[in-house]
Amino acid sequence: MSYEIFRQGLDAPICLTWEITYACNLQCVHCLSSSGKRRPEELTTAEAKRLIDEWAEMKVFYINVGGGEPMSRKDFRELMDYALARGIGVKFSTNGTLIDDDAAAWIASRDYLDVQISIDGATADTSDPIRGEGSYDRARQAMERLAKQRFPFKINTTVTRHNYPQIDELYALAQRYEAELRLTRLRPTGRGGAVWQDLRPTHEQNRGLYEWLLNHRDVLTGDSFFHLSAYGQPMDGLNLCGAGRIVCCVDPVGEVYACPFMLAPEFSGGNVRQPGGFAGIWRSSPLFTHLREWQVGGSCQTCNAYDQCHGGCMAVKHFTQQSLDAPDPDCVFQQPTPFPIPVKAAPRPIGIASSA
Repeated sequence: MSYEIFRQGLDAPICLTWEITYACNLQCVHCLSSSGKRRPEELTTAEAKRLIDEWAEMKVFYINVGGGEPMSRKDFRELMDYALARGIGVKFSTNGTLIDDDAAAWIASRDYLDVQISIDGATADTSDPIRGEGSYDRARQAMERLAKQRFPFKINTTVTRHNYPQIDELYALAQRYEAELRLTRLRPTGRGGAVWQDLRPTHEQNRGLYEWLLNHRDVLTGDSFFHLSAYGQPMDGLNLCGAGRIVCCVDPVGEVYACPFMLAPEFSGGNVRQPGGFAGIWRSSPLFTHLREWQVGGSCQTCNAYDQCHGGCMAVKHFTQQSLDAPDPDCVFQQPTPFPIPVKAAPRPIGIASSA
């Protein structure tokens, strides 16, 4: 399959993540945005609606809303209803703690609204050490409330070496609720940098996950594990880094990043508050333009599996201090190597142009 049309970028992103707030009532140890406190300069309700209007004009057909805990924003329902009224489908990710009976009824009454509830294990003993004491039970209560409303939701899990043995149990849990299971790759972004080395799946687990996903095609991944396609049979979805090509992320203050896993200043194309707004950034940002021209170089170019994984995840390379031309740190052809990750230091600046 040719990916040239995706590599060159589209008129509008296919996967647009909007982190509407960094306020959160949990402190997940692997949080990619290091959420907890609200940013005082968050987009106002009026600014957020203008951004939605811009997306509608660009024919963006759906947005992934996250944070932080998106439901903690006071105008959350107002903004979601506004997007739906403008013809934009909404999928939002939540820890479930704020889904009471009233919220469940509101969710169930909306068309084109998709909800995924995050847990990081099939039991509290596995999930709570990641997401906080009591978080698993509260998430399960949210699932029960949505199930009572007969609302089809998703269960989202970030795969770690500790919950990998529970994947079958997670799958069974999703089936119990007639929900879909979504598995996500752990990345060393935000607070994830401090725990990535201890939580990342082992080489053997990655191989097992690859085989398991091939046998469970109904499980969603958001193309998180395309690096595993190098084992042979391509995974479903796009086996190519979409950063700045079909993917981007808008943070609570309007910064537009090439990818929700690349929240570093050098991967920001600009701010929606600047002249030209979001459309100007997406269509003519020097960073995004460069990413659409750039291809992984180095040893990956001569690898027989290059067409299967295209060098892997750019974000994982960046936050493990690797060259963007290096193989993915979880490359299937090499044993995982410990990488030094500064926990609080700013990421090492990478000259994007010099990595091409």
